[in-house]
Amino acid sequence: MRRFRLGLAAAVAGAAWLAPRAATAQGYGVYEHDTCAMGRAGVGVASPCTDGSAIFYNPAGLAAPGLDVRGRQTVSAGVTLIKPRGSFTEGATGEQMHYKDKVYPVPHAFLTSGIGDRFAVGIGLFAPYGLATEWEPTSMARFLGYHSEIQGVYVQPTVAAKVTDWLSLGGGVDFSFVEVQLKQRVDLSHQTAAPGITFGNLGVASGTDFADLDLGGGGNGTGFHLGAIVKVTDRLSFGARYLSQQEVDIDDGEADFSQIPTGLVLAPNNPLGLPAGTPIDAVVAGQFADGAALADQGGTTQLVFPWQFVLGTSFRASDRFTLHFDWQFVNWSAFEELVIEFENAGTRVVPENYEDTNGFRLGGDFAITPGTVVRAGFLKHSAAAPDQTVTPNLPEGARDEFTFGVGHRFGAHLGVDFAYQFIDQQNRQGRTLEPLPGEEPTTALNNGLYTFSAHLIGLTFTYEF
Repeated sequence: MRRFRLGLAAAVAGAAWLAPRAATAQGYGVYEHDTCAMGRAGVGVASPCTDGSAIFYNPAGLAAPGLDVRGRQTVSAGVTLIKPRGSFTEGATGEQMHYKDKVYPVPHAFLTSGIGDRFAVGIGLFAPYGLATEWEPTSMARFLGYHSEIQGVYVQPTVAAKVTDWLSLGGGVDFSFVEVQLKQRVDLSHQTAAPGITFGNLGVASGTDFADLDLGGGGNGTGFHLGAIVKVTDRLSFGARYLSQQEVDIDDGEADFSQIPTGLVLAPNNPLGLPAGTPIDAVVAGQFADGAALADQGGTTQLVFPWQFVLGTSFRASDRFTLHFDWQFVNWSAFEELVIEFENAGTRVVPENYEDTNGFRLGGDFAITPGTVVRAGFLKHSAAAPDQTVTPNLPEGARDEFTFGVGHRFGAHLGVDFAYQFIDQQNRQGRTLEPLPGEEPTTALNNGLYTFSAHLIGLTFTYEF
């Protein structure tokens, strides 16, 4: 029964399949990979923390000017706990839905070792792209995605060299390991019952669930990371880093559909020519059979992790106080569309049209005692998602973020860092509606207001030997 084409199911599935979004940063990026850096708003490309997290924040920092690397070895590990809070209010009715009350852990780990007095090597594990959004399966979000998740873990072997007393260079190769998942419902009213006729034309109300979709897949990618630090004086330094773009092929995707009973029947004299009272569930059941449009099937696509560039400076105002400033640019415009090839449902092209983002980070360290440091910071960045793609999968907007942290050393070897971060996002108009088959999303579909905030807590243990 090929005349019953569920193109919308495939298109909407693809729209969110490989673009579930992060809860904490621009687009679906994450920046909280070390508690020391987190306490000062992630700033420090010109003067990274000395716990090994320079592998992410600037690879050159493993052998930074002024850092004694001879025989120095460090291992650090920790986690950032992210508790998002968000809601959507439908403009016409005032109906609300809320994020599920969950906490998401983001781990990090770094191991470094000095070689001679000018070289250092290390390996790091962090997750620069990922996290999830989750709503109730019965919420207004369900037709775009009530569960969206991406886990993009990077493993980065790194080498750094102190080229001169004032210049350090570093770089590494990034190996990414990616898993994605989307769960959503499919609306029967939009589906084609016969040529030129939808089930909505047959009296099926908008928002009638008749299928549940669980999409998942994984893939691997490779990229690189470069950094440099220039020490101008004993008090002033500059730094820059570049993290390359990755295109991760998802070749083992699986789309699993489950039929949801509607209990509806066809009216008399219906255009399908079927007897009155015929169960609609029986009419659509064939689409869940092997080889049909809603059968369990495979799929492939490609996920973009955009390149990013950070430029910054660090100024040691006194022996106890250091001030840092970074500017971060992320090439989110590389994420223009998703091309998804389904085994049974054909190929779908889903426009995303992301926009490049800029972030500004200001932070500082103040040594209360030789072994205790307090940190604070502020950051501000723009949004990656354009107005027409603010959805339950990415209810993202421009953000102001505030951070505080403290670090303490217990003797010559062990250090502990704690940090807190609050995200305050601007309210933003968005949608819970899906476009009709063949149509692109526009702001005309925006039907309500998204709010978002989050609390983050980080803890990292470092051992130097």
